[in-house]
Parts: sequence; C-alpha cells; structure tokens
Amino acid sequence: MPINVVRADRAVRAPRSTIRAFTLIELILVMTLLVIVIGISIPSLQNFFRGRNLDSEGRRFLSLVRYGQTRAISEGIPMMLWIDSRQRSYGLEAQPGYSSEDTNKVTFALDRDIEIEADLPRSTLFTRSNTWTQLPRTVSKIPVIRLLPDGFIAETSPYRIILRQRKADELWITADQNARNYEIAATHATGERRR
Repeated sequence: MPINVVRADRAVRAPRSTIRAFTLIELILVMTLLVIVIGISIPSLQNFFRGRNLDSEGRRFLSLVRYGQTRAISEGIPMMLWIDSRQRSYGLEAQPGYSSEDTNKVTFALDRDIEIEADLPRSTLFTRSNTWTQLPRTVSKIPVIRLLPDGFIAETSPYRIILRQRKADELWITADQNARNYEIAATHATGERRR
C-alpha cells in the first residue's frame, strides 16, 4: 500500500480573495448594538427580579402557615407564627406551656429590602365556645398568628400581612372568609384590595 507524503513546501494555499473574516468596524458595530440592547433591558430585568423576591417571600410565608397548621393538627397543640417587623423576621414555634422546648421551631430573616407588617383584627367577638382561643394578640408586642389544633386560625390573629419592597411594591396575604387559610390577595397599584 503506497503512502502519500505531503511536504510542507508543496502545500496548496487558498488565494487571499476567498478568505472570509469580520472587519474591525463590523465587530465594533456589533458590540455597540449589544451594549445598547443590554442597557435598555437592565431596568426591566431589575423590576422582574425585584418582583420575584417579593413573590418568593410571600410564598415562603404561606408555606410556613401551612406547615404550622399541619404541625398543630398532627401534634394536637397550638402553633404560633410570630412576625417581628423591627427585626424583619418571622418564625414558627409551639405555643409555650404545651411542651418544654420546641425542637422544630423555624425562623426566617427577610431580604434586606423587604419589610413585613401585620394588621391586627379590628374587633374580636368573645363567645363561650372560643374563649380558650382568645389569648393576647401579641407576644411581647410582636403580632402572632395562632394556628389551632382543629386546623383553624384564631380570631385574634392578624387578618392581613403586608410584604413591601422599597416602598413601591407590596404583596398582601389575607385570611380567607372561613378563617381556615391565608392566601395572596390581588391588589391594585394603590394598594386597595380587589373585590
């Protein structure tokens, strides 16, 4: 079998007119267009990610409420979801007095530009059937959502939790009509709830 050997001095080269490449001016134009497109899209992307942070925090709060309800039902003791707007944190623990120490308590810190606020109920009606659920609305001046062993939310719990981001965007989490769950409420730009 013959072996073909190609020597370097006999290599065939393509004529210069067939070599294709970008010129420096074309590369500069493309880079300029990319900078313009990125400059225009960055403000939109910042608003998108800012809204995602607020939405994620709202969903995390709702998940903690559901987790607290599950624990209250399965363990048969009330759970307390406390909201500390000054420390910008919230958490869940068993109501003191039912167990010596809650090893499953959870605490979450808010993102640096998110604030939380709780609106307490305007009035609470005391009845004979629910007097045992009527504890102080706050624990050491911190609003508390009490999750009862029957799956309901105590009447003294806040009816609305507001999450704000940079004073412009806000997300409302409100109690439903049956005092069974909290849900994310749709709000107008003015902050008023849609009916």
